[in-house]
Amino acid sequence: MDLAYIPSPSRGVLYLGSIPLRGYAFCIIIGVFVAVLIGNRRWIARGGRAGTVADISVWAVPFGLVGGRLYHVITDYELYFTEGKDWVNAFKIWEGGLGIWGAIAFGALGAWIGCRRRGIPLPAWADTVAPGIAFAQAIGRWGNWFNQELYGKPTDLPWAVKITSDSGGRIPGTYHPTFLYEFLWCIGVGLLVLWADRRFRLGHGRAFALYVAAYCAGRGWIEYMRVDSAHHILGVRLNVWTAIIVFIAAVTYFVLSARLRPGREVIVDKGGDGDEGDGGNTATSEPRDAEKPEAAKDTEATKDTEDAKGAEDVKGAQGSGAKTAGAGDEADDTVPENAEPSGSTASLKKS
Repeated sequence: MDLAYIPSPSRGVLYLGSIPLRGYAFCIIIGVFVAVLIGNRRWIARGGRAGTVADISVWAVPFGLVGGRLYHVITDYELYFTEGKDWVNAFKIWEGGLGIWGAIAFGALGAWIGCRRRGIPLPAWADTVAPGIAFAQAIGRWGNWFNQELYGKPTDLPWAVKITSDSGGRIPGTYHPTFLYEFLWCIGVGLLVLWADRRFRLGHGRAFALYVAAYCAGRGWIEYMRVDSAHHILGVRLNVWTAIIVFIAAVTYFVLSARLRPGREVIVDKGGDGDEGDGGNTATSEPRDAEKPEAAKDTEATKDTEDAKGAEDVKGAQGSGAKTAGAGDEADDTVPENAEPSGSTASLKKS
């Protein structure tokens, strides 16, 4: 008898009239919103412009969704392209099935395009959004709970998830809630990246590499617990091998980047598409004349008035001096009547 467990939703979709509201889709949308919100705050704190993260996400998110779906369909092709299966279901993304590896790879490609159009470095943008992506993954994992999928081995632990659906080969019972394990792990990864970035000022893609490595470390053991169908290589699930390979690549990049490019780059955010901007760091560049504060304008106007007044005073003083000098000259030319003549005139009188 099960004394305690996590109940599963009776269905993963609600209808608002004829409009379906799917829990899986809501989890993805909320996750994207949280990632953009956190990324925008971090981008502004590093000197970037508000809205840049959202603008680049317009490229990254669609690419990520396509890449995630492609990875899932390719690695689980038998669900869609074998006898008795309908290949049209491969396009029904709302029914679940996104591979994080494909989502990150294609999402990075979309972000690279957006960064090039914006004129900013991709590694700096990736570092900024890294913790937000981890939190988005945590939220997105609840979509598996709505769909009653991707659970672990049977268990009678009090936090087991109870599966009630018997469709798609499911067997009702209580299982390890791997979606919950990954939710908690991703929250921890996001907090780790936030702490490390604040403590060590990670740059040149190292915060993103830390996120990737930390996520892979957890995904490996969580994937090992799952019981859904998957391809195996040497008796190990394909996604476990993928996690190991990506983990090694992320750690290698982190170490080499720290040696070759220490420190953190300065963000130069030039604005929107086709806007060259001032070409400088928005956090430190000097304001243009048209953008100077009113107080600065008033100070400059007062200074100009004082300079002009001072110039007039100097000019007036010079004029007065000239008049005084002229008066002195006229006084020197005037000889008093009783004055004794001097020079040759005096001699003539004596002779």
